[in-house]
Amino acid sequence: MKASPLEDPEVRSGAIRWMIRETAGNLILIALLFGIVGRWDWWAGWALSGIYIVWSAATAVLILPVNPEMLAERARPRPGTKRWDTILLVALGVAMLAEYVVASMDARWGWTPPMPLAVRIAGLMAAALGYDVLLVWAMVSNAYFIATVRIQSDRGQAVATGGPYRYVRHPGYLGTILLHLGVPFLLNSLWALIPGVLGVLVLVVRTVLEDRTLQAELPGYAAYAGRVRYRLLPGVW
Repeated sequence: MKASPLEDPEVRSGAIRWMIRETAGNLILIALLFGIVGRWDWWAGWALSGIYIVWSAATAVLILPVNPEMLAERARPRPGTKRWDTILLVALGVAMLAEYVVASMDARWGWTPPMPLAVRIAGLMAAALGYDVLLVWAMVSNAYFIATVRIQSDRGQAVATGGPYRYVRHPGYLGTILLHLGVPFLLNSLWALIPGVLGVLVLVVRTVLEDRTLQAELPGYAAYAGRVRYRLLPGVW
């Protein structure tokens, strides 16, 4: 019988670090949102927190039993990560934090007039579709879906061509973009669109640079890019 990857002490400890980090991250997000708003009866804040909790749970259920190595890899950066990606990840983190802080302050002090409920539900649906459906689907379909840009020669990285990768080359980024465009409407904050759009621009730049890296360094990716023409939006780009 083939041994489970979780029997490897390094993989097991990495997967545990990932679970601890995700749990702590969800708790910190809840504390941030509701600490700024100053009340617990904020349904939109719970909806956003739920999107992240569902993502963590789905990832644990669908990926941890079959590919814990990927989660262990996501727990901390490894040698070979591109320097430009480290800079972009910091910029993205700042934009995301600013989006949530601004939206929470807006909810507390009412800078943005109330949006129609249908608009807010549409924001919720876009965010959940992007993060809990498209992003999870991409991770399940790509055994090498990690948090940083590096060619995983040590893990025998191969080109992912199934699932959403049949339609666009970077479905994970598309899912994250949907999240950060949907959140300002979910949380009723037009001001949060400013850092949200900045975060989207960072993701677009990251898409361009990662795609160039993969075409230059990952065997088989250039041929795949010739078959799947679009990076993020089918028929557009």
